[in-house]
Amino acid sequence: MDFASAAPSVVKSIRQRDLLNTWLRLYAREQMAPAIWEYQPERLEEELSDLIYYTVDISAPKPRLTIQSEGTRISRAYGHTGKGVLLDDYIGPRLVPFVMPVYYECVARGLPVYSVADVDDIYGRIVAYERLLLPFQVDGNICHIIASLKTFCEDGGFEIKNLMRGNDALPRPRSRAVIDRDLFHRAPGRIAPAELVEFADQSGSGVTTAIIELN
Repeated sequence: MDFASAAPSVVKSIRQRDLLNTWLRLYAREQMAPAIWEYQPERLEEELSDLIYYTVDISAPKPRLTIQSEGTRISRAYGHTGKGVLLDDYIGPRLVPFVMPVYYECVARGLPVYSVADVDDIYGRIVAYERLLLPFQVDGNICHIIASLKTFCEDGGFEIKNLMRGNDALPRPRSRAVIDRDLFHRAPGRIAPAELVEFADQSGSGVTTAIIELN
């Protein structure tokens, strides 16, 4: 499975961008994934219904992801809850080839992975399924992933119940990307360290360019 290289702007959902920006602020300190207990985005409670927390076991040939919690909307999309269940068992063999490689890439790279796929609801309406995976580490090993899952239908309303299991049509991948470019988050109105800033020369001789170091 091929993954494009992308900047954070690839993520279109405002809520998912907020989650990603919080992760990026933590990543920027040491250029590595943060620990999960450091991750405290604003308005997290508002997003819990669309989040799934996983623990990651990397001792096996392929990482094993166990569902630790899941949002109510996601439970409806898959038709049942899955806390304590391995992810590949939860989604079933039909969806494993479409879902698990995205998680494996996130673990292997230690970077956010974003994917979009089209799925059909039980009435045949096309729904965009947007998945943002955020990795977290302890002692240099990825041991947790948080998944933010959003659904969107251009036609308006759709049926989320059994969205991922309600018919024989498989997901149709639209895009898959590793977010590995521009891995920083600049707060609005701030000047980045060592950024070039131009000042007007009051003597009228032109423009002076200076490098300002901000701590």
